[in-house]
Amino acid sequence: MIQYEKPGFPGAAPGDEEEAQAMSAINTTPLVDVMLVLLIVFMITIPVITHTVPVELPKVSNIATETRPENVNLSINKEGQVFWNLTLIPDTDTLLERLKGVAVQQPQPEVHIRADQGTRYEHIGRVILTVQRAGIQKVGFITEPARNGM
Repeated sequence: MIQYEKPGFPGAAPGDEEEAQAMSAINTTPLVDVMLVLLIVFMITIPVITHTVPVELPKVSNIATETRPENVNLSINKEGQVFWNLTLIPDTDTLLERLKGVAVQQPQPEVHIRADQGTRYEHIGRVILTVQRAGIQKVGFITEPARNGM
């Protein structure tokens, strides 16, 4: 415990009045030292973190599908029935023969597949396999565009 003498008592020097009162100011020197060290650490590490390989990323473009007369539009309903435009295709062999007929055209047409949301994947997979067996190179899926809020 530190004891202070009151001024005016015997043994007190004339300049001891200032020293006799407790110091009420906060010593900020250690705080400034720590902050400067943190500043230096951040100045050194931030350029290392943000350094990446300079690449030019591709720009996003969403082009609406152009429906040309030579495109093959296949639709699949919930039951797995396949329609060529609006014509029902009775089985996979008939679909394969019709696709082989258009696969030899130059330029080769694209196949656009529209499937109901509730269609089982096996029906869609069967159609894709048939398109591949026919030798068609380009297959696309037609979907609804995303709503603005999504």
